[in-house]
Amino acid sequence: MEKNLPYEEIRRRFAESKDFNEIFDAVEEAIRQRIEDIELYRLLFWNNSLSAEAIAMFGEKIASEFPSIAYDIYMWLASVFEVVYSKFDNYEGALKFYKKASSVRPQEIDPYLDAVDCYDPDLNIPPAELLIEFLLEGLKHVRTPKPIYQRLCALHRAIGNEEMARYYEQKMKEI
Repeated sequence: MEKNLPYEEIRRRFAESKDFNEIFDAVEEAIRQRIEDIELYRLLFWNNSLSAEAIAMFGEKIASEFPSIAYDIYMWLASVFEVVYSKFDNYEGALKFYKKASSVRPQEIDPYLDAVDCYDPDLNIPPAELLIEFLLEGLKHVRTPKPIYQRLCALHRAIGNEEMARYYEQKMKEI
């Protein structure tokens, strides 16, 4: 591994390199230098030469090394998987990283709502049941439950459970 790569070289490799080993060395060097710059890592996550597995591996490593930016890392990984890899994994990767973001900051509402925004009712992907379970977990932590009740209502309606849809409509009115 090359030592003491300048920041600009790490940045260049994240943005432009097509060589996995070169990128890997840059990630290791960024961690060694304790660089906690989410903007820098966004370049890495959008590098289209990397596989989904490589992006996930790098993201997990960076998040574990820098807990202060782990939430942002997971949210970015989710958005990358939502946009780039959804056609291959039916949003499983995006949902996985939204769940990881919510585990870092369970009170933040965005991971819950963004996960539901991935839902395709015609194909039921990600599965509505998984999204409902995730939203119910979010209800335990968020400060403003109304948006989650709205999503629960819509999901239940999409899967034909009118009784539960009405239940969550009622819950919205009680707030």
